[in-house]
Amino acid sequence: MNPPSGEQHRIEGGGWEATVVEVGGGVRTLSFRGRALLDGYAEHEMCTSGRGQILIPWPNRLRDGRFDDNQLPLNEPEKRNAIHGLVRWAGWRCAERSGSSVTMTHTLHPQPGYPFTLELRAAYALSERGLSVETTAHNLGAGTAPFGAGQHPYLHLADRVDEITLQAPGALRLETDERSIPVRAVPVAGEYDFREPRRVGGTVLDTCYGDLGGDPQVHVTAPDGLRVTVALEHPYRWLMLFSGDPLPDVARRSLAVEPMTCPPNALQTGEDVIRLQPDESVTLRWRLEAA
Repeated sequence: MNPPSGEQHRIEGGGWEATVVEVGGGVRTLSFRGRALLDGYAEHEMCTSGRGQILIPWPNRLRDGRFDDNQLPLNEPEKRNAIHGLVRWAGWRCAERSGSSVTMTHTLHPQPGYPFTLELRAAYALSERGLSVETTAHNLGAGTAPFGAGQHPYLHLADRVDEITLQAPGALRLETDERSIPVRAVPVAGEYDFREPRRVGGTVLDTCYGDLGGDPQVHVTAPDGLRVTVALEHPYRWLMLFSGDPLPDVARRSLAVEPMTCPPNALQTGEDVIRLQPDESVTLRWRLEAA
């Protein structure tokens, strides 16, 4: 029987093991020295809550699913938003594979709401340092293609996120309306300020951070002292932290640490949208380490 997430690509190296899947091209499992680090899902299960998925050509939400003269399907109907892009449920092809690495590819063809052509590559590699992820988008079309990207791994290091210690960059955070659309940027302060490490405790996180500074890194430390680092490279300029409270399958059992190139609703506002000219490419990198 074919798994709901399609073909499974298992790689290992440097004490790490990962499973990358055909459906969505994301990471289903990741472990270090036999310890699972991601809140993944079983091979016989369909992905839920965006676990490990690639978010292209925009991350997070787009109000009313509209930008310029384009109308996208509203796949978050209760809030009247289009959410997390167009490739989460697409089939990705394995283009290259070794024992410790795999490269997945997908062509995003023009469609109602997004009339552009992008050739996408997601390369995953394991080493003693951990997992490195390199994502490339190449504009194959004749017009300028607006583009944003993110990825949605959930770190699972304790029974509840309340118990973990978090250190995360970001001098600004976005306040949002009832539809989770940003309304203003405010200086980080109080319970949302994790620039110095501290326990998450009861803080509810569904929070986008900006002004990340140079070499932005998120450090998440388990109660037993294991520390996981998620490091972002340019052009990942935004960070989403999500404690999963409204989603029963992940609620406060794991923390989504989501690198994003642009904030929510960016295709509509234009903020930090990458505009790929014909035959132009952009490459994005992030990595996950443990010690």
